[in-house]
Amino acid sequence: MGVLNLTPDSFSDGGRFDALEPALAQARRLIAQGADLLDLGGESTRPGATQVSPEVEIARVVPVIAALAAETALPLSVDTMKPVVARAAITAGAAIWNDVTALRHAPEAPDVAAELGCQVVLMHMQGEPRTMQAAPHYEDVVAEVCQFLGARADAAMAAGVAREKIWLDPGIGFGKTLDHNLALLAHLDTVCALGFPVILGASRKRFIQALHPAAEAPDGRGPGSLAAALAGAQAGVAALRVHDVALTAQGLAVWSAIASARA
Repeated sequence: MGVLNLTPDSFSDGGRFDALEPALAQARRLIAQGADLLDLGGESTRPGATQVSPEVEIARVVPVIAALAAETALPLSVDTMKPVVARAAITAGAAIWNDVTALRHAPEAPDVAAELGCQVVLMHMQGEPRTMQAAPHYEDVVAEVCQFLGARADAAMAAGVAREKIWLDPGIGFGKTLDHNLALLAHLDTVCALGFPVILGASRKRFIQALHPAAEAPDGRGPGSLAAALAGAQAGVAALRVHDVALTAQGLAVWSAIASARA
């Protein structure tokens, strides 16, 4: 899943693709590099980020989604917590609603997801973007994240979302310390055991810099991102949400070949 941030303030590449033509050019690059899905976001959810209005978010994502839907059959995902934005994006041609709040931002969110009939990604986040990294705390991060994701899947299904349309995301970097992130990465198989396809979004996250201080710039965290991606592949995740599609595709090709030779 290639990441396309249509924002001026995202942590990794904010401002690079926040106009239609640069965004379309980057989308085409990601597809050429091997992306199977594209995830488009019009509001930054980096630590400390503030919300933008639904109107601004729609203006950022809908024209790009509509243009891409007209030229590619690849599934498009909208990264938003707002039901009104999800509705506009799905109407424009997106097929997936990727929600960092797991359909908790608005009381009508589960019902809207069921009405839209789209794929839904339910992500774990402790707190909200402005404050989530202030003081994350868990007694058992793996157990608590799994319990939360299972409960949100149940809530979505209770609202009418089909089980086969639900994806889960453990939310690496969203209200978690370095140790929390490492525990989740080490036990992704436990998340996968919940019985839903899992998306791993560890690409360019700050925990990589914590482990390797030289990786200060987000676009210098490719090797660390690939290491996390391969851990996800080993554990059985269904999709990898990444900025560096070419790097990840190459790493997965070699990893897969070695695994096949071992078998």
